[in-house]
Amino acid sequence: MSHSGKILVVDDSPDNVFLIKTILEEEGYTIYTAENGFSALEQLQASPCDLVLLDLMMPEMDGYEVTRRIRGDMKLQQYIPILLITAHDAPNVAHGLDLGADDFIRKPVTVDELLARVRSLLRLKYSMDERDEIARQREDFVSRLTHDLRTPLVAADRMLALFQQGALGELSPQMQEVIAIMARSNINLLSMVNTLLEVYRFEAGRKTLAFQVVNLNQLLQEVVGELSPLAQAKSLAICLDCGESSNPSTVTGDRLELHRLFTNLIGNAIKFTESGSISISCKNVILSSHSDNSKYVFPTTVSEYMTVEIADTGPGIAPEEQATLFERFRQGSHKISGSGLGLYLSRRIVEAHQGNIQVNSEVGKGSVFIVSLPVK
Repeated sequence: MSHSGKILVVDDSPDNVFLIKTILEEEGYTIYTAENGFSALEQLQASPCDLVLLDLMMPEMDGYEVTRRIRGDMKLQQYIPILLITAHDAPNVAHGLDLGADDFIRKPVTVDELLARVRSLLRLKYSMDERDEIARQREDFVSRLTHDLRTPLVAADRMLALFQQGALGELSPQMQEVIAIMARSNINLLSMVNTLLEVYRFEAGRKTLAFQVVNLNQLLQEVVGELSPLAQAKSLAICLDCGESSNPSTVTGDRLELHRLFTNLIGNAIKFTESGSISISCKNVILSSHSDNSKYVFPTTVSEYMTVEIADTGPGIAPEEQATLFERFRQGSHKISGSGLGLYLSRRIVEAHQGNIQVNSEVGKGSVFIVSLPVK
């Protein structure tokens, strides 16, 4: 019975390579060979295969290091199973499995066992490829559907605006109220569609950021100005403290995405707060061996960060909800919780800027969202 699949055999022993190659080629597999780890990595980078048969004990770069680099350093589009080949007395095979290898076989190899393990790992490979392809098709479908939904929603928004402006004739008070409700609902739906579209752009790797120097003081003032009517409607005070205007807080980032980030976070603070205030502060944090920065989480080795804190006097968030707050489609228990995508998108935006987002909250005492962005 003939089989298909591209297999890379890596071994510093020509006799072992010849034996394995002969066995597998008789079964119909396409075999590539490499005599050391460096050559194997070069071949995988140039042309990925379906399976790697990897000798553990090789000079200069052993199988452990090759496994670690395949799983850690190489940016491969698809998963490649690794079958370790080891002598009877080779130590610590478990270490290779911990590094990411999928199975191992001991020398001297038997034909039946070798073929069985190869077939097993190739089935795993094809199963994972099929799953990934289905996931890609689903994401592409949702992305296209979401994009197509925007067109009629934008058209409806413009038509409703014309009605409200009286361009299509005078409306009775009852009709004005109905049109206003329809307009708000349409805006909410359009916002959800836009958020979903942005999420799938990030997940599909199609999101391109335009980095520039961004004045956070100015950006936060813009966002607060845009959202102030929502706060005023609920009699909420917004306090913005960005320090001295003569010393602007700047980061390097995509201004549009940062605007989206802080609009979402400040908008949420207003949305979930019924009384009290929203406080927004922006400060510079410099890491040193003598400073206590346990309040913040800094993901990289950059020594200077801008942190933006958005505090509200809302109902707070339970500890069990905080653990999954920034995951996709994780809705809160609040009666007006949204789609569960806003905070997930916020996290993706922050991570794209090599920053960090976290929340400190206590039920009944409000919440504080902290965004840390590296200063470059």
